Formats: sequence, C-alpha cells, structure tokens
Amino acid sequence: MPKTRMVPVILCLLLIFGSLPAIETAGADNGNVTITATSLNVRSGPGLSYPVAGSVKKGEKFSVIKQEGDWIQISLGGSKKGWVAEWFTSKDAVKPAVSQSSTASTGSITANGLRVRKGPGTNHPVIGSLNSGQAVEILSSNGSWAEIKTPSVRGWVSKEYITVKENKSQSTSSSSPKTNGTVNATSLNVRETPSLSAKTVGQLKKGAIVPVLSQANGWAEITYSGKSAWVSAQFLTFSSATPSNSEKQTPAAPVNHYTGTVTASQLNVRDRNTLDGKVVGSVSKGQSFKILEEQNNWVRIEYKAGKTGWAAGWFFEKKTNGTQQSAPSQSVKNSKVSMLHNGTNIRKGPGTDTSVIYRANQGDAFDILSVEKDWYKIALPNGTTGFVAGWIVTVQGNAPQIEKPGAEKHTKNRTVVIDPGHGGRDNGTTGVRGTLEKTLTLKTAQILYDKLKAAGTNVVLTRNNDTYISLGSRVSSSHYHNADAFISIHYDSINDRTVRGMTTYYYNSKQKPLGEQIHSSVVSKTMLKDRGTRFGDYHVIRENRQTAVLLELGYLSNPAEEMLVNTPQYQETVANGIFEGLARYFKNN
Repeated sequence: MPKTRMVPVILCLLLIFGSLPAIETAGADNGNVTITATSLNVRSGPGLSYPVAGSVKKGEKFSVIKQEGDWIQISLGGSKKGWVAEWFTSKDAVKPAVSQSSTASTGSITANGLRVRKGPGTNHPVIGSLNSGQAVEILSSNGSWAEIKTPSVRGWVSKEYITVKENKSQSTSSSSPKTNGTVNATSLNVRETPSLSAKTVGQLKKGAIVPVLSQANGWAEITYSGKSAWVSAQFLTFSSATPSNSEKQTPAAPVNHYTGTVTASQLNVRDRNTLDGKVVGSVSKGQSFKILEEQNNWVRIEYKAGKTGWAAGWFFEKKTNGTQQSAPSQSVKNSKVSMLHNGTNIRKGPGTDTSVIYRANQGDAFDILSVEKDWYKIALPNGTTGFVAGWIVTVQGNAPQIEKPGAEKHTKNRTVVIDPGHGGRDNGTTGVRGTLEKTLTLKTAQILYDKLKAAGTNVVLTRNNDTYISLGSRVSSSHYHNADAFISIHYDSINDRTVRGMTTYYYNSKQKPLGEQIHSSVVSKTMLKDRGTRFGDYHVIRENRQTAVLLELGYLSNPAEEMLVNTPQYQETVANGIFEGLARYFKNN
C-alpha cells in the first residue's frame, strides 16, 4: 500500500484506540484509601519534589495501585493515576497478607550466666541471665543475636550460646490463647498487619492486658475491636494465660516473715519486678522494711504507708525472725565474676576513691561474697577480700549483672531517620563477588533500627524493603518527621581494587559534629581504614534542613573488604558503632 494512503488509516486507528480506557496489568488487590485532608495535592511521583498533577477532597475514596515508602499511587479513573502522601489517607481494612502460622524453634543454653539483654547487642541493658541446660523458645534473630523467651524472661542473647533443638508450629487460629501480654509502653500502636508501614487502627495504654494469638518476627497478633490486629512484641510483657503449676510464681514468705535493710545509697522502687518497671518511689540506705513477697531476686515492700512496690533484692540485707540471714545471700551464692580486661583494679572498698589492693587480668575469676552499691565484694587468692566495679566484669551464676547507664539514655525519645541507600530498580554498586549495595544497606539499617528502637528512640526507615525511593522523598521524610538526625547508609566502589576503608560525608557545618562522632565511633569499633570525615555534595544531605550525614561503610570493589562487610559480626559491630556515635552526639547537643 502506498505510504500516502496509509497515513489516514493510522490516524483513524490512533483516534479509535486512543479514546479507549488504558488497560493495566492485573495485580494484587491493594485495597482502597479515603482522603482525610480537606484538600490534598496529587503529585506525578512519590515525593514532595514532584509536580502537582491535581487535587482530591476529604472523604473521597480511591483504589490503591501501589505504595513506595510514605507515598501511595492511586487510580483517578480511566488511565489517570497519581501519588498522595499516606499520612493524609485512611486505608480501608484489607485481609492481612501474612501466613496464618509461624514457626518457632526451641533451644538449649550452653553457658552458665548467659546475659539476656533488652535488645540485640551488647550496648543494651542486661535484664536477666540463663544457665547451661535451660530451655528457651527462639522467637526471631538479628545478625548474631537471637530473641528468646522463657517463663521468666524475654530478651536477646548471643546465638553462639544456643543449641537449637526442634521446630514447632504456632497456630494463629487458636480460639484459646495461652499467653497474655501486658503493655509496658506509655502508648502502643495497634496495626492492621505486622509492619511499621501498616495502618494504625488504635492504641493501647500502659498496663493494658491483651490475649496474644501468635507471634512472628517481633510482632504479636492480638484481637482488637473484635478483629485480628498486630502490635510490636517488644512493648509487651508476656505471661501465661493459664499457667501450669511449674509456671506459677509463689511468694517466698508470708507478711512479717522477713525484714530487709537497704544497702544502696538510693534505691528505686518500681511498679513491677523488672528494671523496665515504672519508678514509683525511692528508699535510702539504712531503712528497713517488711518484705511482703520475693520473686526472681526482687522484693515487694511497703515503701510508704499504704503504698507497695518492687525493689532489687540484692540491695537488701535480709533478716529472718530478727536474725540476719547468713551470707552469702541466695542471689550471689555459687556465683563468680570474670575479668574483662588486663590490669583490672580490685579496691579496698566499694568506690573509686578507695585504694587499689590487687590487680587482675582478663579471664581471672573470683567468688562473689556480696553486692554493695554497684560493686561486687569478692574473695581474693591470698584469703582477703576486695571490691570490683560491677560494670567492668561479667557474671557467672545467679548474681545480678550490674550495668552502668549506657548510650540508650542519650538516644531515648530522639527521632532518627535511617536511610538505606538505593533500592528497587536502583541497585547501587555491585561488589566483585556480586554483593548488591541496596541489599547490604538495608541489612545494616534494619539492625541499627532494632538497636535504636529497643533503646526508646523514635526511629523511621525511609524504606524497609527492596523498593525504589526518590532522593526527594528521602529528604521529605527527614523534614516531615523533624528528625534529630538523618543517617544515609551506603557502601563504596572504585576501579582500584586495593582501596578500602570508611568515609563520612557532611554538607554544612551544622552536620559536621554528627559526622565526626559517628565516624570515629565506627572506625574504632570496626578497625576499618580511616578515610576521614569530609564535605560531600550529595542530594540527601545538601537538601536536608535537618542534621544529616552520609556514611560509606566499606568498599565492595575490594574483594577482602566485600567479604568482611557481609559477615554478621561486621554488621553487628558497625551498627553498634553508629548507635554509640549517635549517643555521643546527642549527649553534647
């Protein structure tokens, strides 16, 4: 057919098919959203940096095409679609796309005096200890740490000291839950699905008790307003709904059987027998109280007329029927301390102002005789006794592990936005052995997220899966959440395979102190080659009104460094370094 005769035919076809609605590839049912803002801009892309393509009104409902971070792409009818900010929408209930059963493992502890910590890392406070042979339920893992639960404690331990025994299924459809959860946060969000990006359907107040139907990946399934919902398990204290005889705790003594005299200068009284309990009062050295009940090395006392609370039992000198209890007390009997450093000072009394009478080396172990203040009284080889600071040793046995206030007190209630670089169609750099930067940055970010969250930090991830997020959206997240710190995580690459080390970038003088604190902390912990803290013209720090830094945590182009940064040990260490660097920065700002 001649070309001149084909042109009208083609134009007709374009007119016919151009007027038909666009045919979209069928996908999963993503549900609907209702607009909650009076008037909401619709943008051409997922971020405030994209141009406005239209607007929608409060109460209008739209079907969801997909979601990227805090932005939702909606269908506007026909072939039209656009992006709106999730925080100005209300998502209609969608059946959670989660498995109706989760798999948990059981294991056995292989070391005596194994510390149980509040979060996955040595920077988190110790909340208990376990001994060799004790059975535990393994709930989840994070790097080289495992989240475990026993009838008396729930927390994190090093995987190195657990032998996995068997798997068991936990049905989420059980009509009679065997576990209750008590909310230990001031206010706990209830979500539709087990994800921080899921819609919030309500809140639970501190002290609320809810039946737990199942647990998976750090989340607990509960019933809320007659429907299945999810809450973060780290903010629940678990107890048996129908405890067996072995699980029931019985008071050690009736009223008036014991009295105890406080040995610490000042001792907090809490509403529960745990360090997580709310402080309701305090008592002073030399005061004596009737011990009404004793559980797990904690004692319940009447600290004021008509008011009772719990205090750490190892700071009481107990008497039975007017007679002082024989030392050592049950809590320190058959317990030892092991030195963590060479040249550890053993002093004459429980304080740094007393003279040094002995020096011990790493690995040396001594019997504990008693606990005084934050010090252990120990038996020395020459037959005398001395004192060692509790926060520089490790304990074997049932004695309490003394911890000095850690970095968590400086990061608590701060807002930190963690930005795992790249994602989705943007792989970032690729290592010589095939490591994708986008995968490694997310792994680092998730470990850091868990550490900060457990320390009471308000943490936001710009992405929590393999999703592409524009640079503008990452910065917008920092502004929207009014971040105290924004940390963009990356791994480096260069043609020269011998280049290695860590570099930290800042854009202006306001950001420099944060960069310097994090950089020095990470370098000292990981022993990476120090490539310095320097100016960098990168969008996520240049356009950021908040204090922001960009970290390059090693070279994937260096074969040896690529292997190193992929190890669980490195991931754990680098996350600890960033955490402590943040704490140092917040301490001074």
